Amino acid sequence: MKKNLIDLSHISKTFDGDRVIDDFNLTIKENTFVTLLGPSGCGKTTILRIIGGFLKPDMGRVFFDGKDITELPPEKRQLNTVFQKYALFPHMNVEDNIAFGLRIKKKSEDFIKSKIEYALKLVNLEGYGKRDIDALSGGQQQRIAIARAIVNEPKLLLLDEPLGALDLKLRQEMQYELIRLKNELGITFIYVTHDQEEALTMSDTIVVMNQGYIQQMGTPEQIYNEPENAFVATFIGDSNIVSGKMIEDYAVEISGKKFRCIDAGFGKNKAVDIVIRPEDVEILEPNSPKAILHGRMTHVIFKGEMYEMLCVTDDGKEWLVHSTILHEVGKEVGVYVEPYNIQIMNKPTSEDEEAIDPVVYEAEE
Repeated sequence: MKKNLIDLSHISKTFDGDRVIDDFNLTIKENTFVTLLGPSGCGKTTILRIIGGFLKPDMGRVFFDGKDITELPPEKRQLNTVFQKYALFPHMNVEDNIAFGLRIKKKSEDFIKSKIEYALKLVNLEGYGKRDIDALSGGQQQRIAIARAIVNEPKLLLLDEPLGALDLKLRQEMQYELIRLKNELGITFIYVTHDQEEALTMSDTIVVMNQGYIQQMGTPEQIYNEPENAFVATFIGDSNIVSGKMIEDYAVEISGKKFRCIDAGFGKNKAVDIVIRPEDVEILEPNSPKAILHGRMTHVIFKGEMYEMLCVTDDGKEWLVHSTILHEVGKEVGVYVEPYNIQIMNKPTSEDEEAIDPVVYEAEE
């Protein structure tokens, strides 16, 4: 059983009279890869900076391995941070950049040399020690920033959108590198991003944030397949969110037609919201016995790995469809969705209702 490494207790933070974090609670276990995911301004970087010691909360406490570190400066914490802009020293070569923190700690040169060799090997940049920083590509600079962090043997590595400046191919390569490093080093990673693909690819646990609150927390599979509210459903990938009526347990009405589902406990004849992913919408021949709804294909876009299409059903609802099978514009079709691909959600009682109360969430292993 993994023990708790980070405990954030009732954290609040205000900037210029605007409270961006309010009574925030989060527990993260050791040796996990946790991603704080959300749109710009949701508070994720603020939380990371509070953990790192770069910001002090107005209220609440930060615990690291059971000890209160709220008042400790960053250099006294057993963690390191990798920023989006890397913060490498251009007047130092690669090995001097990596050795910087170790020399401040007055480690021996033999110790520092062995650590540099170890770190360069770990990030697949052996032989790069004497190179100037300006002679490195963006991806190589990113690896050096990570190497500089890991030679200090932190228990926790904080990563603040570190791949944002890289092109698509490099970002994808670095995602796999970070997974490998986490597994080899056996340390905890807390990663901040607004990129859903990064979060789904790398994380053990995703913490979806909006307006300073946790909207949902769980594994990538849980977040994608079982969104708890409309914000999560729309932020994590594409979704069809439609209004419906829960007829009874395991049966929901969509566009006046009865669909089987696997949800229960919502009551009878209750208005609900329904999430159906585009790849889960089955397009059939209009006379298929499986077809429950009927409509016409109105738009098609080829996206390489699949077609993105729009189907308008007879009641005027638009359905986003992802499929490797092309259905031409104007084609009459039937529509079906398997019961396990229908996700039922309670309707919010007001437009500004918080989807989830600010209670304690734990990032499990």
